[in-house]
Amino acid sequence: MSAKDHITDGAEPKRLRGRLGLWAIVFIVVAGAAPLTVVGGPVPLAFAIGNGAGVPAMFIITGAILVLFAVGFTAMAKYVRTAGAFYSYAHEGIGRRVGIGTGYVALLSYLSLYVGMFGLLGPAIGSLVHSLGGPDLPWWSWSVIALVAVGVVGYRSIEFSGVILGVLLIAEVIVVIVLDTAIAFTGAHGQGLSTGFLNPETIFSGAPGVAFLFAILGFIGVEATMVFRDEARDPDRNMPRATYISVIFIAAFYAVTSWLMVSGVGEATIVGVAAESPDTLLPDLMEQYVGKLGADIVLALFVTSILACILTFHNIVARYVFSLSARDLLPRKLSAVHPRFGSPSTASVMVSFAAAIAIILAVVLGLDAVGEFYTWLVGLASLGYVVLLVVTTAAVIAFFARHREIPMHPFRKLIAPLLALVGLFAALVLILVNLMTLVGDNVVVAVSVIVLLIAAFLLGPIVGALRPNSAKQEPITTSATPAVTVPSAQQ
Repeated sequence: MSAKDHITDGAEPKRLRGRLGLWAIVFIVVAGAAPLTVVGGPVPLAFAIGNGAGVPAMFIITGAILVLFAVGFTAMAKYVRTAGAFYSYAHEGIGRRVGIGTGYVALLSYLSLYVGMFGLLGPAIGSLVHSLGGPDLPWWSWSVIALVAVGVVGYRSIEFSGVILGVLLIAEVIVVIVLDTAIAFTGAHGQGLSTGFLNPETIFSGAPGVAFLFAILGFIGVEATMVFRDEARDPDRNMPRATYISVIFIAAFYAVTSWLMVSGVGEATIVGVAAESPDTLLPDLMEQYVGKLGADIVLALFVTSILACILTFHNIVARYVFSLSARDLLPRKLSAVHPRFGSPSTASVMVSFAAAIAIILAVVLGLDAVGEFYTWLVGLASLGYVVLLVVTTAAVIAFFARHREIPMHPFRKLIAPLLALVGLFAALVLILVNLMTLVGDNVVVAVSVIVLLIAAFLLGPIVGALRPNSAKQEPITTSATPAVTVPSAQQ
């Protein structure tokens, strides 16, 4: 029996269409992690208010935790036959009502991140254009132009987005590799390469918890491989591989680059230099080791990196809207599939509309683009994302505990997920402890973030009770044991 969603009218559920290959999926996911944006933003902040020269170790630790997460995540993938990632896993592992609540939290978290990024993009475009002699326009005007462009691309087939994201990602990775190579081969101008990330005293200096927090934020979206399941070629083979490749690449990229940035500045001075001007640390290093042209290229690619990130999250949010509406958890009309592109076209338009409304509200309320609009929304998304990782890992453990008949090595179905759960729960505690920092020391916003996430999750049991025929899924047949059916968890 195939694992297709049961919908209330008994009709065949709608499916998206696409031919994404392995590397197209990797490009989409890694572009969402926005490598250059993270290297130019969160990494300098981790140096300044985290553990300085010990930051590279935090990326290694975070990468290890997320590899453990991926072990259980991909082990369960063959039994979750529907796109939806967090929603589908929680539904199958813990139960229908928890799954619904998880779906709403995922939608709120990713929508907040998607919308908030326009607050970072607008000023970045404005600064770049102004430096090139262009007009000095308000941030929101550049954000609206970008919103229209992203909306047009996101409306089309996912392969079209994949090509654009691949080009942008390759460009930003190359420029960072050029900087890494320049620092490595010059021996950091005689200072020698840093070894602080190997020294426990350095790793645990300063505020390692804050550095760990920034490291976790650099991986947002790595689970999104499963969101594109219906649009991928050979998903049972390509989705797990794309997940592992994405996690390992991101961890290695951030760890190596942050290590060489420390080397380029110097272990003894990295904290002070980063604290003095975190926003210019990357271009300053580029100018010092590569030249003025390199610094100018970094400024331009910083903008395209944010744009690539926004496009990835536009696609992810549109597919969450599609997935929830196809299961009667949002208005059914949002589950329309474009007859030519095979994309969630109506959902895509609604996502663009939601972002436009948010930008208008920000302007009307006079919010600062970065200090308030971006910071508040990304703070909400960060907390929500780690909650989703914790719930999903728990769902994996619960699923295999309930279905002991599935042949699977204990490391994949229990040991690795348990270890991941410990690490992710630690990250969740760190985010809660440092939530004020994430939202710009605003108590009202911090409380609002927690209330919104709790309210979104509680919608699951409420909607589940009010609409008992929504979001049900048929039993799943294991490929390894054809005679055994695995029923969906129900609550």
